[in-house]
This record gives sequence, C-alpha cells and structure tokens, in this order.
Amino acid sequence: MSTPLPSGAAAERRLFEGDTGSFELPLRQLLVRLLRGPYLDGVAEPRLWQLVLDRRAEVSAYVAEIFLVLEVDASRKIALLSPVALEAAHTTAIAPRRALKREETLLALRLRLLLERHAGSGTDAVVTRDAAREILLEHRAPGDTDDKKLEETTDAALARLLSLKLILPTELDDEYKVSGALALALPFATIEEIPDYIAAIERVGADDTEELELETEDA
Repeated sequence: MSTPLPSGAAAERRLFEGDTGSFELPLRQLLVRLLRGPYLDGVAEPRLWQLVLDRRAEVSAYVAEIFLVLEVDASRKIALLSPVALEAAHTTAIAPRRALKREETLLALRLRLLLERHAGSGTDAVVTRDAAREILLEHRAPGDTDDKKLEETTDAALARLLSLKLILPTELDDEYKVSGALALALPFATIEEIPDYIAAIERVGADDTEELELETEDA
C-alpha cells in the first residue's frame, strides 16, 4: 500500500521521496553549510548570514540535538558550530578534528593577537609567509638550528591554517588575510591571556608535540 502524500505546507517542503523534514529548502541548505564547516563568512555569503540571524533559535535547537552549539560573531559576521564537552558516551563531535600541532598553535595564537590589534581599525590583518617564518623562528626550541625544518614547518603550518580557513589567500603571493573566524576558533576571556598561553606551549617538548591538546577548538 502506498504512503499517502502530505498536503498543504508539508507538501511544499517535501523535497524527496520519504521526506519527513519540517524545514524548508533554504534552512536545510544553511544547516548543511554550517555542518560542512569550518565556518560561514557572512561577508562572502550574505544570504546565508541573514538566514542565520533570522532563524538563529531554530538552528541552535536543531544542532543542540547532536551536541553542537551555534556561535555567532555579529561584528565580524562569522558563524560556526562548536562541539560541547560532555563526559558521556557517544557525545563526541560528529567529525573530530585533529588537534593543532605545536607550531600551528603558536602561529594561530600570534595571528589571534594580530587580529585583535586590527579590531575596529577598518583594515585587514594580514601576514606574509616571511612574517610567519619569523614568528616560528622566535618560538623555535633552544638548540634547534635546522633551517630546512623551519621552512618546512612554516609551509605546513600555513597550509593547515589555510585548510581551516583561519587564514585566507589574497591577491598577492605568499600573503594571507587573517580570518575573523580565528576569534571564535581561539576564544579567550581577555586578550591578555594569550601571551601566557603561548609561553605554556613553548614549554612543551618536541616529543609531546603530537599529543598537544588545546583548551580551545580549532575551527
């Protein structure tokens, strides 16, 4: 026996055979976009950004069912989903992200400071490949003089932050714009906490690099 077709508003939202969803197509598209990550840039995607603002309560309620929180930075026009921390079975993030390595974390934190210095200035925070190299050189472990490794580490750290869209390419080669999403990816109660956090990471030995766990989520 065939299943009766829905009627009225429910029929209009029926997008495929067996569809029992209650959200209309645009809102479903927004949810997919947020779940795909790493974040939604309201400047680049104004239609979806407005939908986040208009339907924030519904989106928040939906993602809470799968242990995610909708975070919105209205000033930077950034929205992203962050996993909640619960000590219960089957509550970890749907797609766990590999923790940032030591150098990736150090570079991200220094760029977080750069982003803060540019807040309200009307100018973009940018970093060049050479500047990133100098940052990692400052934090190189004592006695480490392997310049080839430094070059490789710089490129790898930039590539990781690019993959997370925490930095974005510009029209210039080897220059990157620091994304406003970094403020949500690495949240701090006060910006003064970051130098102490950097100092703590610097004390992590090379043998512990792969096990480094951040208190903040990468985007």
